[in-house]
Amino acid sequence: MRSYIVVLGLAIAACSQGATPAIIVDIAAVQGSGDSSPKVGETVMVEGIVTGDFQDGDDDSSSNLGGFFLQSESASPAGHSNAVFVFDERGPGVDVSVGDRVRVTGKVQEHFGETQLVTTDVTVTGRGRIEPVELGFPPGALTTNSDGALIADLEIYEGMLVRLPPMSVTEVRNLERFGSLRLSEGGRLYQFTNGNAPSVDGYSGHLEAIAGRSIILDDGRREQNVQPIRFLEVNGSALRNGDEATSVVGNLRYSRGSGPSGTETWRLMPVEAPDFEIRNPRPPAPTMGGNLSVASFNVLNYFTSVDHGEEVCGPRGDSGCRGADSDPELERQLAKTATALAMMDADIVGLMELENDAANKSLDDIVNALNARLGGDVYAAVQTGPIGDSSIRVGFVYKHARVRPLGDFRLLTRDIDSRFEDRRNRPALAQAFEHADGGVLTVIVNHLKSKGSDCNDAGDFNKRDGQGNCNLTRMRAAAALADWAATDPTGSGDPDVLIIGDLNAYVREDPLTALSDAGLVNLVIPPEGQAYSFVFDGQAGALDHVVATPGLAEQVVDTLEWHINADEAPVHDYNLEFGRDPGLFDANSPYRSSDHDPVIVGIDLEP
Repeated sequence: MRSYIVVLGLAIAACSQGATPAIIVDIAAVQGSGDSSPKVGETVMVEGIVTGDFQDGDDDSSSNLGGFFLQSESASPAGHSNAVFVFDERGPGVDVSVGDRVRVTGKVQEHFGETQLVTTDVTVTGRGRIEPVELGFPPGALTTNSDGALIADLEIYEGMLVRLPPMSVTEVRNLERFGSLRLSEGGRLYQFTNGNAPSVDGYSGHLEAIAGRSIILDDGRREQNVQPIRFLEVNGSALRNGDEATSVVGNLRYSRGSGPSGTETWRLMPVEAPDFEIRNPRPPAPTMGGNLSVASFNVLNYFTSVDHGEEVCGPRGDSGCRGADSDPELERQLAKTATALAMMDADIVGLMELENDAANKSLDDIVNALNARLGGDVYAAVQTGPIGDSSIRVGFVYKHARVRPLGDFRLLTRDIDSRFEDRRNRPALAQAFEHADGGVLTVIVNHLKSKGSDCNDAGDFNKRDGQGNCNLTRMRAAAALADWAATDPTGSGDPDVLIIGDLNAYVREDPLTALSDAGLVNLVIPPEGQAYSFVFDGQAGALDHVVATPGLAEQVVDTLEWHINADEAPVHDYNLEFGRDPGLFDANSPYRSSDHDPVIVGIDLEP
């Protein structure tokens, strides 16, 4: 905000020292043919039609950007926009409306890459009409923002009233805080290595392709965390990734959005309510075939120790806590988790991101809440105590009337196989279960090293081939896991083994290849690389997997990625930050109980 005030002050001072221009300059000449105006610093007079009214301090409080968009009635020369944003700050001297023909005198500036006129005089001279231009995404039309990120090159449309083609919603992460959605032409976006072998050139081409067909739909407001949240629902249904924006008309601007740390890119500011079609409705509770169901569920840092910023968590009590920041948040998080697990109705569930506490309280609390919801003693937990050194760990809950643990649990650590680096990967947990009908299988739950931080100190660098950070660390762990699984680590005497969990690797990446090379079968591979359990940077992909020994794979009758989380806006989760309306929370809804989707398999387990 300070930068706006300073610039405005300078503009007024500069204009007061010079004469008002007597000649009207074409807006296209102000825009020029390049990324910035050739008239920066000059005071000019322009005339056009108001196509978007985003003034502050007028009767419309729902669209506030501190100004309005002005577009020339004459066609723009090739390679030029004929529209510009007119910045008149929070107290406009003249209240304009869409359709007004307006003459503006102001100083030309570039603000975070957007050409603007900082007004010194605004005069309404009549009425007119501008029809929206159909916005296109020419193949290969790319540029980079000031952060060096690839974006579509839409400079020739800057400020203009445009209509988007039908586009898919591909990211809802910033809907609540910044009032924005990411849209993509030609369908939603998927991670490169979800359907393609790792490749430096291929990944580079993938990034160019998705940048060239992506844009952000903004709510047209400068403020963050505005209530009510625009675009939250469509006819009573939650808007999700995979839904479609069928008709969106607005002004195109180049901006960081509702905060200085937002993505610097092209944003569409709607001048009318967009039309959406629900293409990806919320899924109902799953119904799995077979006589046994097994699920994998990352519960997104379920800690019973509330995170007050102190380093009191972890098995030694010297690590930072995660998850809920207050008792009300913890209560809400537990309720959502229990709801999701109850609706999942799996016989065995491998959980990730549990607090690694000595008392096993995180797992016990989940079991107690789940049983309370079900109204009986239905689930129990495999009691392991702390596992490894990380502040999070894996664990099991199971229906004790359907299965029983057979023998003791076992852990895969670097002491068992040096390739399994458990300072980065969480130790794998194996437990054999005997079905009530007599069948036996061993389930191994895992949480391998994430892509979020590097492993450069181990010589494991990001090769820029789509696999991200720490790929070698995960691949070695996967190879060790496959070999360990072949040794019957629990001593069950049965060859059926199921490897589940958050492997932090997409379908075609090296860790999954290592498992398949060992003869194991990945059960989460639908056609064309469209499996997913997680959305990152607007791209969906499968990080959570179920991998079986060949004999067990033949007994699998159903596999389901239950899409209750990855496609949901975070506003539906347990958090209460940023002044969120607590009434938006539904404890009886499983949607956005985590950021990962559960993966569930139905098995006809043979005795």
